[in-house]
Amino acid sequence: MTPTDPPPDPRPDGFLRRFARLSALYFNGDQKWRARGLAAGVLGLTLLQILVQVRFNIWNRDFFNALENRDRDAFFGQMGLFLGLTLASMVTAVYQLYVRQLLQLHWREWLVFRLQRRWLENGRHYQLNFLDGAADNPDQRISENTRAATAMAVDLAVGLVTSVLMLLSFVGILWTLSGPLHVALDATEFDIPGYMVFAALLYAFIGSFLTWRIGGPMVEANIRRNEAESDHRFALVRLRESSEGVALIRGEADEERGLRQAFGHVVQVMRDLMRSERNLMWLTSAYGMLLTVFPVLVASPRFFSGAITLGVLMQISSAFGQVTTSLNWFVDNFPRLADWRSHVERVVELEDTLEAEQLAEVEGGIAVVEDPGAAALVFRDLQIAQSDGSTLIAEANAEIAAGEKVLIVGESGTGKSTLFRAIAGLWPWGRGEIRIPPRAQMMFMPQRPYLPLGTLAAALAYPEPPKRFARAAQAAALTRCGLEHLVPRLDETERWDRILSLGEQQRLAFARLLLHRPRWVFMDEATAALDEANQDAMMRLFPEELAGSALLSIGHRPGLDAYHDRTLTLVRGTEGARLTARRRRAAPARGGEGAPGPAAGSGGLRRLLRGAR
Repeated sequence: MTPTDPPPDPRPDGFLRRFARLSALYFNGDQKWRARGLAAGVLGLTLLQILVQVRFNIWNRDFFNALENRDRDAFFGQMGLFLGLTLASMVTAVYQLYVRQLLQLHWREWLVFRLQRRWLENGRHYQLNFLDGAADNPDQRISENTRAATAMAVDLAVGLVTSVLMLLSFVGILWTLSGPLHVALDATEFDIPGYMVFAALLYAFIGSFLTWRIGGPMVEANIRRNEAESDHRFALVRLRESSEGVALIRGEADEERGLRQAFGHVVQVMRDLMRSERNLMWLTSAYGMLLTVFPVLVASPRFFSGAITLGVLMQISSAFGQVTTSLNWFVDNFPRLADWRSHVERVVELEDTLEAEQLAEVEGGIAVVEDPGAAALVFRDLQIAQSDGSTLIAEANAEIAAGEKVLIVGESGTGKSTLFRAIAGLWPWGRGEIRIPPRAQMMFMPQRPYLPLGTLAAALAYPEPPKRFARAAQAAALTRCGLEHLVPRLDETERWDRILSLGEQQRLAFARLLLHRPRWVFMDEATAALDEANQDAMMRLFPEELAGSALLSIGHRPGLDAYHDRTLTLVRGTEGARLTARRRRAAPARGGEGAPGPAAGSGGLRRLLRGAR
């Protein structure tokens, strides 16, 4: 993939085919037996429900015949049978619901875990932010759209299967009971066998056609509603995460305008959806009301002629209702189908985006080669581009030996941070090769360290679990970095990214270094929030505690170059920046006068950190 190539378009398959492909991954994947077992359980219990309904139809005939004949014994016998059928219906309904919900939950769990894994692997969650046409708001798609897509899929599938089986079960009953309809037109006379079946087909066809014509705009309206809701939710989350900056600059009025505009899109789309639902409601309400009298009206000639009894008339009406309800599955579920499709489209779009990005990684770009035996970090004919294809770094050839300390400087916008992203394998746009040591030996330190949700010990040990390091080692690391006041709070759960100042967060990241002791450290303005004394104290960790670790850092603060062997400069050019060596320095300094932090006795601390892991 060249820098100018757009991400591959989603596959142009039809909606049902794309959803079937996604469903097949679940029912044919590593959890297929559980998935198929739950689906078989739902189908079996659905069949039992239909058998109960068929028996209820026969009971309907016998019950009304007992009333018409004033047969007391038969009446009470039918009431006893009714109680038994009701109990059977309740049991099958309850367990069918339970197994159906298990299937929905398990399917959603599988889909969420699949999307989360693919979204997170190889930094893809970061790369998607720079791709034109990539699925927006993946968090909302994974959290909310997966729930509706799977739950509604199971409900609709069960409803469709139930309708088909009910149709097959009752169409024969309706054909047999309705008998022939004698028609006389002038001199022509003929019989229409099973005429109630044809009446049901005609009734259902007219309803389905009108529903499709009137409710068509609901599909697009539901898709736009999901997008608008997602955008509004994203705006709210973004404001919450940036609340301090907004409050300091007094930007609440502007934020309110933006939020009102975002929700205004939701209101506009909802009005379109409400208009479509209102138009469809005119049809469905009239259609449902007519269903109560239409079968009795059509079958009444045979009843008044004495060809059928009142019980048979009621049985015909019940069977007609079951047949038309089955045929009207599309009419009854059209709004839900439109809503379900909008959720599925968003899930499938995310799946297609992740698949397209995976293909893009395979096709090329910057080649990041992990060499287990590497003793150096090497840039070979490296060119780095923006995601839109414009050149950012035109040429970079360099070699950084193990244990070497190198500072990278350059004007703002020359691509220093992007170079680090390329080393981490997060930036594929460009060409050339980066040979890196084993990833397990590398640690990156951005300007704002990431502190996960949970205890302070979890934030300190990240990405390893806290139990990976002894409590004594954790306390020693915090103390060495001037955070001894946090040692009693290691087991507290807080939003540490909000409680700690940025300077404390950066010193916590250095304490994290002392625990992990990586062989290669990459720092991007990792001391920008520290005063000079604290910066010196943190940088002295490298000659005193991490002498064998290589360091590649970006920074503009005065005094940083004293802790590096040499400096590489990104020089801006008309066709992109170029990486050049500026100077080489002598051995790294050992600290400055007045810098805080215990330099004496650091050997004992080093033994504690190593021995207590």
